[in-house]
Amino acid sequence: MGDMTRRGVVALGVTGLVAPLTLAFTAAPAQAASCTSQAGPYQKQVEKFLGRPVDGRQSSADCRAIQAFQNKHGITPAVGYAGPVTWGVMDLMNKQKAVGNNPNKDGKCPVDKGRIACVNLSLQLSWIQDGKRLVYGPVPVRTGRKGYVTRTGLKKIYWRDIDHVSDIYDVPMPYSQFFDGGQAFHSVNLSMWNPPGSHGCVNMTTRDAKKYWSLLRTGDDVFVYGRKPGT
Repeated sequence: MGDMTRRGVVALGVTGLVAPLTLAFTAAPAQAASCTSQAGPYQKQVEKFLGRPVDGRQSSADCRAIQAFQNKHGITPAVGYAGPVTWGVMDLMNKQKAVGNNPNKDGKCPVDKGRIACVNLSLQLSWIQDGKRLVYGPVPVRTGRKGYVTRTGLKKIYWRDIDHVSDIYDVPMPYSQFFDGGQAFHSVNLSMWNPPGSHGCVNMTTRDAKKYWSLLRTGDDVFVYGRKPGT
């Protein structure tokens, strides 16, 4: 869903997700779109996030900065409008950075299973822990969109395929580690904040998917919990 379906419409705010620290992301292809002169409902928040003067008024420089962010993360339409989708992504990033190195602070991912991969859908975060010891992460992930939610519960990795190609979507799924039917950890060439989400898999950057591949084995536990906002 885009940020602005028609001018003058102020959409309801998006509930924030929460999650990790730093990560390199892949830019989405730039879109040839003109910039809007209209200030959005989240103008001040977006200006602050981008380090722009916080005055709540749309300038051409504001619009170009917002548009660049939208192009980088595949937010459409990329017209520089400070709407709920753009602010929702920024808000998620802020909350991810605030998590620090204690992603299981709430104790919801089991600590009595030994090595386990945890996925917090509410925060769009994943990490690997061994008991209470953090092994890797937390890292941002991209989970299932509405209608294709990543299923919750305790699971096990049952099949690994480093060069997997989806039979359903005919797209590559490098470093696939399947844990629930067709749902798997795998890398994608997209920003982890690219809306609206995956078709159920836990998307990762290539760097993180490679690390998960090296750290996990068939039979290792996976625990998925929470709920991605909007699903």
